[in-house]
Amino acid sequence: MPVRVETWDFDIGREIAALRAANPRVGAVASFIGTVRDVNEGDSVAALGLEHYPGMTERALEAIVAEARSRFRIFDATIVHRVGELKPLDQIVLVVVVGEHRGDAFAACEFIMDYLKTRAPFWKKEQTPAGARWVEARAADDTAAGRWAKPKQDAA
Repeated sequence: MPVRVETWDFDIGREIAALRAANPRVGAVASFIGTVRDVNEGDSVAALGLEHYPGMTERALEAIVAEARSRFRIFDATIVHRVGELKPLDQIVLVVVVGEHRGDAFAACEFIMDYLKTRAPFWKKEQTPAGARWVEARAADDTAAGRWAKPKQDAA
């Protein structure tokens, strides 16, 4: 379960190759790459700073991958998340999931991203023409993550 938080860019080809290496049972690879946009909420964005708590963040990402592995029939997943100062077009996050079949691989990839957006301790600050501003959590991200909630069991 490779999980990394780092300042340098990642190579998706290398990450996929490492995750599926020597496993001939892999029949599906699903991935997501998040990038820095040059506009947010109608304002231009010159840069995006990402902060985190070392150790705590990695543990949160590992827990998200472990949850995905318990919910979906996948072999493994990788999360690489960058921190520091990033510019538009820079890659921010990579999620790669390998499994036997595409359905579980796609679902697990989407689940990981939805939980990453709502449960991982990252803080984003955009540099705009009006100055720096913290990026607020979005209700749409909470809604997306909420669809994965397990139904509560009735007490007997």
